[in-house]
Amino acid sequence: MRGMRGRTRGEGTTDRWARHDWWGATVDTPDALALARFYGELLGWEVTGGDGKNDSAAISPGEGVAYIGFETIPDYVPPVWPGQPGKQAQMLHLSFEVSDLDAAVEHALELGARLADHQPQERTKVLLDPDGHPFCLYGGE
Repeated sequence: MRGMRGRTRGEGTTDRWARHDWWGATVDTPDALALARFYGELLGWEVTGGDGKNDSAAISPGEGVAYIGFETIPDYVPPVWPGQPGKQAQMLHLSFEVSDLDAAVEHALELGARLADHQPQERTKVLLDPDGHPFCLYGGE
C-alpha cells in the first residue's frame, strides 16, 4: 500500500522517539496543559509535550507514534451537544472502548467530566470534558 508522499513509514523495531511518522488529532481548548492532564489522567497516558508557554501540550500511551494534541485558543467557544442551528458545532469527538462502562463513566465524572443530557445509544455514554468537548465511552461486545 502506498503512503502519503513526503512521509516516511516507520518500522516497528525503530525506537519511537527516532521515528518520523507520528500522527494524531489536536483539540482546541482555552488551556492546553489542563485539558492534556484531564485526558492523560482519564486514559492513564503520559503528558508528553508542553511548549513552556502553555500554548500546546500532548498525551500519548507510551508506545507507538499516535498522540492527542491540545492547543490553547484564547477565544475558544465550546461546542453544543447535540448540535443546534446557529451554535458552535463540534468538529470531532474522541471515542474510547472500555470493558466496564459504569466504572469508566464514574472515573470520568470524578475527573471533572459531565454526562451529556442527550444519550443516543444504550452501550455508549456521551460525556463532556471540562471544556465542553463531547467524547464517548463505549462498552465492547
